[in-house]
Amino acid sequence: MLFIGLEGTTLRAEEARWIAHPAVAGVVLFRRNYAEPAQLRALNTRIRAASDAPRIIAVDQEGGRVQRFAEGFTRLPALARIGEAYANDGARCLALAAQHARLMTAELQAQDIDLSFAPVVDLGRGNRAIGDRAFAAGIDVVCALTRAYVQAMQAAGMPATLKHFPGHGSVLEDTHLDTAVDPRPLESLLAEDLQPFIAGIEAGAAAVMAAHVCYPAVCAQPAGYSQHWLGEILRGRLGFAGVVFSDDIGMAAAAALGGVRERVRAHLEAGCDVVLACHPVLVDDAIGAMDAGAPARAGARIAALRLPRRPAADAEALAQARANLAALV
Repeated sequence: MLFIGLEGTTLRAEEARWIAHPAVAGVVLFRRNYAEPAQLRALNTRIRAASDAPRIIAVDQEGGRVQRFAEGFTRLPALARIGEAYANDGARCLALAAQHARLMTAELQAQDIDLSFAPVVDLGRGNRAIGDRAFAAGIDVVCALTRAYVQAMQAAGMPATLKHFPGHGSVLEDTHLDTAVDPRPLESLLAEDLQPFIAGIEAGAAAVMAAHVCYPAVCAQPAGYSQHWLGEILRGRLGFAGVVFSDDIGMAAAAALGGVRERVRAHLEAGCDVVLACHPVLVDDAIGAMDAGAPARAGARIAALRLPRRPAADAEALAQARANLAALV
């Protein structure tokens, strides 16, 4: 299945046809798709109307520098701002992580958004793409905050997505721009970068997003193209039964397998349930790559992403969360 990107703040006729295609399970929105809340609600209404089958509407609303919707939404702090104080007051930081998750979820659901690709559970060890998107460098800190965030997010009715499996934080390169290679053996990764994913899976996370990073001591292919990583380790060894997303196939590091169609097929063959084609220019080729059996294989897992929406936290609790988090921005 595919999640696709749109060009602007309104839905074009061509995009409506894409959304109606049975290979498309959802839409990913970006800053280019947002002007203000009323426009977003109108766009989401048109997305819903474009297909008789339910479609998931997703966004990256992590906080900090990766917050696609700004005007009309609370400015959320980067996750690192929560992790920084953990050594001095762990209980407070766990509460802040939960408040961050609940507030983000409530504001998105109020605008008819189903899914935010969050939280980042990579270790904060200097990667150019991750930076302060990660809670911290320390394994125990990231594990504890991951559990708190995932539990709060899912309890509020939004599926949590752990990213970027099996860990993007310990290599320097930004996979949006470069090929990234982590030479460590599996034993090191299991002891370090994989620990927050294990914690998040145990906390009930519904989804995982695979990195475009290559770990040659484990497998010759980048993780999102690797049946060994996704099938044998993630699903087999770690017991994950939820949805596996690829990262965006438009990123530079995704080009290892060739053109758009080759990338889509390679992700699906490796075990990804959903491939992200975030740039509209890629969508026609991405749809063309889908074989007739691909939607059925992933359909049941994707359907499980549609969690029952819970009543939002009361206004007083959300106001307190905004005040607490504002001090970290």
